[in-house]
Amino acid sequence: MTVYLAWTDAELPEPPPPGPWLELRPAAPGLVLVDSADSLSRVYHELKWALPDGAALIVAPVATVPKLKGLRPGTQGWLRDRLPRG
Repeated sequence: MTVYLAWTDAELPEPPPPGPWLELRPAAPGLVLVDSADSLSRVYHELKWALPDGAALIVAPVATVPKLKGLRPGTQGWLRDRLPRG
């Protein structure tokens, strides 16, 4: 399983679209954590296709639990359940 961090300047549809992920977890406005067994390319393209045309998007894998502040409650615990500590 891989955790990806995705940022977009658009709103993801609610409920979250089906895709190659077990879970999409909103962490802050425009910031989403993705739990997936699929490739970066597949996750990126599925998110891209779920967004309006022209929306900005960046997706990157997360290797270890990052330092974070001010995100939605439970975000750090969610990451700790899925990633090694750095």
